[in-house]
Amino acid sequence: MRNLLLLSAMRVTACSSTAVIRSSDPDSRIYVNGEYMGTGHSHYTDQKVALSKNDVEIQKDGCVAGKTSFSRSQEAEVGAIVGGILGTVPLLWVAGYKPHHGYDFECVPSCI
Repeated sequence: MRNLLLLSAMRVTACSSTAVIRSSDPDSRIYVNGEYMGTGHSHYTDQKVALSKNDVEIQKDGCVAGKTSFSRSQEAEVGAIVGGILGTVPLLWVAGYKPHHGYDFECVPSCI
């Protein structure tokens, strides 16, 4: 029974990956894949497969938006690798996000 619980927990946690996203401007708004995440810094978690790409947009009123991206190919996910070897988790989640992403954002005035 204990092994079944351990395998179930490993299966759930092996699939998700989290990243902290920080902007150098604490008043800027952070969007990931078009979804508002927070102001200045945020946490992003998903269960996408390895090599998935996420678009980041940093906005502030009166400024040109900053755009960048990050992908799920930056860190090895040990739980998914072990789960894949044991046959309990498909190897689609063997890579994860780097834990911290920092972006410099300078307000370039937008032309209105």
